Amino acid sequence: MDFSAVISIKPYSSSFFPLSQTQTSSSKSHLFNSLGIGIPRFHPNSLKCIQSPTPPSLPSKPSSFSCSAGTLSPTQTAHLPPRKLSALVEEFQSLLVPLDRVKLLLHYASLLPSLPDSSRTDLNRVMGCTARVWLDAQMDSQGNIRFLADSDSEITKGFCSCLVSILDGAPPEEVLGLKTGDLAALNVGLPGGERSRVNTWHNVLVSMQKRTRALVAQKEGKAPFEPFPSLVITAEGFQPKGAYAEAQARYLFPDKLKVEELVKVLKEKKIGVVAHFYMDPEVQGILTAARKEWPHIHISDSLVMADSAVNMAQSGCKFITVLGVDFMSENVRAILDQAGFGQVGVYRMSSERIGCSLADAAATPDYMNYLNAASSSRPSLHVIYINTSLETKAYAHELVPTITCTSSNVVQTILQAFAQVPDLTVWYGPDSYMGANIKELFLQMAMMSDEEIAEIHPEHNRDSIKSLLPRLHYYEDGTCIVHHLFGHEVVEKINEMYCDAFLTAHFEVPGEMFSLAMEAKRRGMGVVGSTQNILDFIKQRVQEALDRNVDDHLKFVLGTESGMVTSIVAAVRSLLDSSKSTSSTKINVEIVFPVSSDAMTETSTSASPVLESIKIGDFTVPVVPGVASGEGCSIHGGCASCPYMKMNSLSSLLHVCHHLPDERNNLKAYETERFKSRTPQGKSIADVGCEPILHMRHFQAKKELSEGLVYQVLGPHSNGKLA
Repeated sequence: MDFSAVISIKPYSSSFFPLSQTQTSSSKSHLFNSLGIGIPRFHPNSLKCIQSPTPPSLPSKPSSFSCSAGTLSPTQTAHLPPRKLSALVEEFQSLLVPLDRVKLLLHYASLLPSLPDSSRTDLNRVMGCTARVWLDAQMDSQGNIRFLADSDSEITKGFCSCLVSILDGAPPEEVLGLKTGDLAALNVGLPGGERSRVNTWHNVLVSMQKRTRALVAQKEGKAPFEPFPSLVITAEGFQPKGAYAEAQARYLFPDKLKVEELVKVLKEKKIGVVAHFYMDPEVQGILTAARKEWPHIHISDSLVMADSAVNMAQSGCKFITVLGVDFMSENVRAILDQAGFGQVGVYRMSSERIGCSLADAAATPDYMNYLNAASSSRPSLHVIYINTSLETKAYAHELVPTITCTSSNVVQTILQAFAQVPDLTVWYGPDSYMGANIKELFLQMAMMSDEEIAEIHPEHNRDSIKSLLPRLHYYEDGTCIVHHLFGHEVVEKINEMYCDAFLTAHFEVPGEMFSLAMEAKRRGMGVVGSTQNILDFIKQRVQEALDRNVDDHLKFVLGTESGMVTSIVAAVRSLLDSSKSTSSTKINVEIVFPVSSDAMTETSTSASPVLESIKIGDFTVPVVPGVASGEGCSIHGGCASCPYMKMNSLSSLLHVCHHLPDERNNLKAYETERFKSRTPQGKSIADVGCEPILHMRHFQAKKELSEGLVYQVLGPHSNGKLA
């Protein structure tokens, strides 16, 4: 709610600012006079306003917010923004009644000159604010930055006025030196929506700094960064920008004949399809369209795939085709068996092995050595990422009590384990980036207040977080080649060109990208988590834009595998289509692909592409771009899209479906077989490998570790009681 709607007193009248004697103390007056800075006073008549010099390129309307008791000398302007900010913080904090702070903010709004219509453009919009905000910036003849801002909300306009009063006319280094954290003390005290108001401060500042960097680069004659490829989604369709985006977009509207062929064979033979978000664009486009005619098609992250397969078996499907890497089909096979559907056949999409760099890292002697060290430390819990093979989970569980996790529940899993088991040591693996990011997240939590920590997990505080840090270990030699892409070069470009956009990042990205996304998350402009978390975040922001009922352009940097775009387009188009009949609002949603500039493109148009090999860091992997082309891997390590996932082609899916049931044994190489080997203790790999998954399912349902897992962690000499 905009408080300007309920406060109707004229902003310039003295009665608008009723202050008590304590709120206008002499000490506060002394502070402003001693600093000699341009902060407008609460009583407009108490100071003389001196107009700042205005460059010819900016409007000549006098600036009301450059008020001072006297003219400033050059030495007095040194480090002026920090001094202005300190005075502004002092001014707001001196008002003890929240409503008085709101009135002060509205007073600042009244001092801000209106922005010319020529500057109220989409290019000048500030993203992430509840209200519409426009920001313009230019560099004057002395190399200082001049800002103009405006908003259609008086409250937000007040925020803009405060920031402009601090930074207008400052040299670039002063503008860039101000941190979003420096604004934390500016608590205006608006009841309700406090977080969104704080985000306004931060997002306007980030936009000011982005424009400042661009002006400095222009002055220095630096060539601007080439923009990343992107896909703009509208209610009418979509517009790809750049060759890579064109390749991703090519199959968003699939061939109707291929859709009809797939639907027909799926219905006839009662075949269910579970596919990962990272599928080839052609495959996802076909599946998304076919799902309207055949409900037993599900595209999701790896966790939900097995659950969906069980639902399909319960609905009568006789076969399940799995479009993913091999550990996903293994999990589907094992979970179906656990659920009593051993008669349902499970089929992969390639006669070759469909590997995964991350899963392979856990299937090494080095990882087992890591767990051997864990087994000698009691009590210990191994938290293993679900994107690993069933065999790895089984071997690990016999060495150290193990629970699986996903990128969306890993933090809560670890925090609950520490809260539930005294003196526990946690060993996470195999994703090194995720492990480092978890450690960094806990380090940040250790600096939060107890109240903030309790919001994340009610049984923790600063002392408990500090105490667990030495007892948290992570494996340091396992990476996903897709998320390895988001390194220094990409982060630098995002920070330069897209710092004011919404930033999404998978929990597996390198530390630089993680820190950038976490900073964006703190100001409501980002999400760090699983593929499903990313999709939900985009949908939520689009729905919020529709609810505001004003034209908007939302820009999202996609910090995960580009195959996600098909599901994103489908979800966004569904939201935009549903609003057509009730609103004429024009919402554009731009998905940015942060593809490394040195990404190599391998193309193949054959139905069964020949696998080629390429060296990526320490890995040698097949490059299978699929029929969409435009994908490939960087020579510095990292892929624009996963080469393993692209081994799941439409031709393979149709080949498997047309040959089911496999009466002539033509699909032997495609069938996901049950594990016949045993663990070192002589148990079934499938049975032992499923235990960590079942422990995770218990945690998801009950929000605590199961008594059985706690008993395993504490050992046979304990009573197994929960902490």
